[in-house]
Amino acid sequence: MPQDAHHDAHARRYEPDSPYAWLRLAVALLIGTVACVGSWSVVVVLPAMQGEFETLRSGASLPYTLAMLGYGVGNIAMGRIADRYGLMVPVAAGGLLLGAGYAAAAMSQSLWQFALAHGLLIGLGTGAGFSPLISDLSHWFRRHRGLAVVVGASGSYLAGVVWPQIITWGLATHGWRATHVGIGIVAMAIMLPLAPFFRRSPAAATLAAADASSAGARGDLGLSAGQLQLLLCVAGFACCVAMAMPQVHIVAYCGDLGYGVARGAEMLSLMMALGIVSRIGSGFIADRIGGAATLAIGSLMQGVALFLYLWFDGLQSLYVVSAIFGLFQGGIVPMYAVITREYLPARQAGMRIGVVMSMTILGMAAGGYLSGVIFDYFGSYRIAFLHGLAWNFVNLTIVCWLMLRARPRPSVALASGPAATP
Repeated sequence: MPQDAHHDAHARRYEPDSPYAWLRLAVALLIGTVACVGSWSVVVVLPAMQGEFETLRSGASLPYTLAMLGYGVGNIAMGRIADRYGLMVPVAAGGLLLGAGYAAAAMSQSLWQFALAHGLLIGLGTGAGFSPLISDLSHWFRRHRGLAVVVGASGSYLAGVVWPQIITWGLATHGWRATHVGIGIVAMAIMLPLAPFFRRSPAAATLAAADASSAGARGDLGLSAGQLQLLLCVAGFACCVAMAMPQVHIVAYCGDLGYGVARGAEMLSLMMALGIVSRIGSGFIADRIGGAATLAIGSLMQGVALFLYLWFDGLQSLYVVSAIFGLFQGGIVPMYAVITREYLPARQAGMRIGVVMSMTILGMAAGGYLSGVIFDYFGSYRIAFLHGLAWNFVNLTIVCWLMLRARPRPSVALASGPAATP
């Protein structure tokens, strides 16, 4: 085969939307499912931690809050590393951090030790399984970028389907300390061997074309990059304060109602499973109507679901409302990544998506903690649900304003180009 023909064939093999891109998506989904255990393990063990360390509900919520803070920092740091050195480095680092973090958590003798292990190690490691993955995927897809981003982001929800059941079994059969050691071993055993798969980076020409497209879209919107990023950060924080109430406290809520924590873990898994359906569906929608309009729909539906929690607390009705909540809100967070890639510089995608995602995570951390504080003060979760609804209204207001300013643009933003080898 002539050298030029061989080069062209090699280039087509690694161009956007190629079979290689879809394989990269599949491996990224696996990595995200494993790494994002850090978002869910502490939720399942929250009641056990409250008894182990003899603290109030707000105190037992502290490890989750610190894990989410670490997760937020990890999204920014790992995204920046991915922008500079490629995705392989943050994936490997994430595996090592998770292994060390879960080992430290297993050896904790106080609530503060347990919380710091989550904030300084587990949270940072979990950051490798979200923003760096979805920013990387956004470079490898052109026609199906929205779908690719939400499928990649579904790893965090798939983790919420799989891990709570595994951890619940581990708590019942081996105790929480052995369970945490096992989680760390699994994370390293999967993430470290797969990290070299991501050594290939997008071509410089592909990134240049994407930068030009996003600059034009941002001009149509009439906002600077900094202004748009600030609005996305505020909206992301607000929506996730609202989102945290059911996700963080559904297990404890079911325990308080007398249904048992196992029922709450089942509701959490159901919520996350239908959240995956919602995320994938939102990707198809975003590829047709844009990220802003899709985000507005999701925000409105999340508010409806939160309202339903105020009126239904029977066991069967909670299963139904939790399913509705998962089906409505699953596509919200990935839409911030889609909007970021539509309007902000592609070469800075890892860092910028990481910043916006960190604000959504900070919202989850604040929402989880504040819901615990509200419960301790009022002795009921009803005010906590109303608190979530108020924040959801803030989010919906910002998103609708952006949607009205956005002018329709073609969904194809990247010019086709080959991916370069390192």
